Amino acid sequence: MDLQDIFICNMKRFRKLRHITQEQLAELCGTDTSYIGQIEIRRRFPSLPLVERIAAALKVEPYQLYKPQGTEEQLPGQKLQAELLAAICTDISRILSPYTGSPLPPGTGTGN
Repeated sequence: MDLQDIFICNMKRFRKLRHITQEQLAELCGTDTSYIGQIEIRRRFPSLPLVERIAAALKVEPYQLYKPQGTEEQLPGQKLQAELLAAICTDISRILSPYTGSPLPPGTGTGN
C-alpha cells in the first residue's frame, strides 16, 4: 500500500468514524463534494493546504492521515469511552453477583 492509498483509507475511516458524509466533509473543507469523491476513488489527490483542512474537519492531526492502520493513536474520546464501558461492566457485574452467585470472571467482556 503506497502513501496515497494510506491517506485515502485513513480519510475514509476517520470520516466514517465521525459520521461525516462526503458532502459534509467538502463543505467543512471549502471544496466540492465531487472533489472529495474523486480523492476517495484515487482520481485526484489533495494539495497540502487541503490536507490540513481535511485533517481539521476530521479533528485529527494531518500526520494521522498518512499513518498505516494499526499504528494510529486512538481518536479523542475513544480511551474515555473504553474506560467508561469497563466501569459500567464492572458495576453491572457487582450488582448482578448476588443473583448469579458470583461475579462474572475477568476477561469475559462484562466482568472487567
